[in-house]
Amino acid sequence: MTEYVIENGRIYTEYETIERGYIIVKDGKIAGVGKGIYEGKLTKYDAKGQHILPGFIDIHIHGGYGEDAMDASFDGINHLAKSLLSEGTTSFLATTMTQSDENITKALENIVNYQQQQDKLNTADIVGIHLEGPFISEHKVGAQNPEYVQKPTIEKIRQFQDTANHQIKVITFAPEVEGAEEILKALHDKIRFSMGHTVATFEEANKAVNNGAKHVTHLYNAGTPFEHRNPGLFGAAWTNDGLSTELIVDGIHAHPAAIQIAYKQKGNKRFFLITDAMRAKGMPDGEYDLGGQNVIVKGSEARLETGALAGSILKMNEGLKNLIQYTGDTLEHLWRVTSLNQAIALDINHQKGSLQVGKDADIVIVDDEINVQTTIKEGQIHNFEK
Repeated sequence: MTEYVIENGRIYTEYETIERGYIIVKDGKIAGVGKGIYEGKLTKYDAKGQHILPGFIDIHIHGGYGEDAMDASFDGINHLAKSLLSEGTTSFLATTMTQSDENITKALENIVNYQQQQDKLNTADIVGIHLEGPFISEHKVGAQNPEYVQKPTIEKIRQFQDTANHQIKVITFAPEVEGAEEILKALHDKIRFSMGHTVATFEEANKAVNNGAKHVTHLYNAGTPFEHRNPGLFGAAWTNDGLSTELIVDGIHAHPAAIQIAYKQKGNKRFFLITDAMRAKGMPDGEYDLGGQNVIVKGSEARLETGALAGSILKMNEGLKNLIQYTGDTLEHLWRVTSLNQAIALDINHQKGSLQVGKDADIVIVDDEINVQTTIKEGQIHNFEK
């Protein structure tokens, strides 16, 4: 593989922001990060003074560009993974839904089969699986199918995990349901358990943290709201430092002010930007399927026929742009909520998540409006500049 240098860009690293610098890429890895003007003889790629960030990592995405992980289609998941590069996403957790055991199993088998054959230079890496349900509350199904909600057991999760070649990294679950405490205590050191689609009280949520829960799924959606005498799951998410939380930053799933509050409470190290996107992302308005349910997409919203929100059609770069606007913070602090936090949570930060020597050359270059100009996947350059 060729060696080259990305020059003339504003580089965001774990330790500092380099106002004008360069990155040396060799054999798909970051071989050097420097300040100033590159004086060597390597082939140069001009970043044109724009922002150079680590590739985005989306830990909660069902689909997009006409595809869905539950379709159990090899070509479909490949098309999704390839298309995600256009929004700067270089890694993701393929996310399943509350469906029949048979359909979940088919989806898991397809994801693992695809992982083993994936062209990692030209597609976003599937770095694991997010199992959203079926171990949720029947009282907070959201856009999940209530017909397939079931109580969790250690045996069932191990069965899914064996099918998934141990690629299940995150499970969204309701901590108050029967069996939840047992699975949490038994498996929390192997899987990141995330509270969501739950009617857990403030006390139940904090108890779950003591038992090993670490995360909250799409904060403000499908959980118990904050009230001043009953803080609920959302109050626990704000105040418990043992919890990180993900948000769909589209301005629809949560009011911009609510997003600002969450960011102030969690800071830039416990906040995860996600899309929770469904197949209609990147597609025209119309009707689409989500887990066997009809979804109507109009403008920037995707809703079931009941009116309930049904995932999003958000792109990661759009979410980052929104977050800058809603919080008033800068890229210097916000870049890590799209990449490094996720890499640390998934225990892949030795390989991905920041612009550091020795890590994969997964890089995205964006302009001031956070439009993706270029995505680099393990050294392979993909241009999207319009």
